[in-house]
Amino acid sequence: MHRPIARALTVALGLIVAAAGPLGGAEAAQADSVVVGGQPAGITEAPWVVALSSRDRFGGTRAGQFCGGVVVAPTKVLTAAHCLGREVLGGEPGQLADFSVIAGRTSLRGHGGREVRVADTWVNPEYDPSTNSGDLAVLTLAGALPESYAITVARPGDPALAEGTAADVYGWGDTSGNGTYAMSLRSAHVRVLPDAACERAYPGGFGRAGYRGDTMLCAGDPNGGRDACQGDSGGPLVAQGRLIGLVSWGSGCGQAEYPGVYTRVPAVLPRHI
Repeated sequence: MHRPIARALTVALGLIVAAAGPLGGAEAAQADSVVVGGQPAGITEAPWVVALSSRDRFGGTRAGQFCGGVVVAPTKVLTAAHCLGREVLGGEPGQLADFSVIAGRTSLRGHGGREVRVADTWVNPEYDPSTNSGDLAVLTLAGALPESYAITVARPGDPALAEGTAADVYGWGDTSGNGTYAMSLRSAHVRVLPDAACERAYPGGFGRAGYRGDTMLCAGDPNGGRDACQGDSGGPLVAQGRLIGLVSWGSGCGQAEYPGVYTRVPAVLPRHI
């Protein structure tokens, strides 16, 4: 039986493992995943992609990366709300003294770019951890990134949200679905799929989370093989040069019958951002 997984990381017994958190009764949400079936991506082509980092919590092997994020303004980064949950962070975000974003860096262990401390966090008050509906949070940075790093957010009704639109998902997550995490940024080509595809895959009921088209976006490869995975949570789904979604949850990685579920950013993002 497949179970919904949220795509982030947590620490257990000193090892980085898939995080477990409630997803409606007996079902559980696991942490972020890496881009499966993708290819290397350079940060210069996607400067808005950032890695969420805490070496104190997740160790230095991968520069403390545990989720992804996307720059929408010089001091504002969007990510998945579940990335800031106690199951992932072991406490409140403010308790992580070294909580930061890594921007402008393709390789997590590389040089260049900037590491900017997270000064404040806002979690969508309508976020429901039991279903992952409204899975969005906003990070306010202690220092400003260049204006050129920010990506435009699609608005409701944008053609980029239309079924069949080509899109790309970015992250440093699991590249195989078997715990093979990337050190350098990767991307995968997917398509916006009809809501019906995710409604069939995730009907809900019997203690399981169900797909909601009003706050969620369905995307993947109809033939399977390309998807976000563990460690990619909060990373961007981009179409026609605009941000349309954030990696949120799914079942497995790259399975044709279980597309990826993304936060529908235009429907959830506060108007003041």
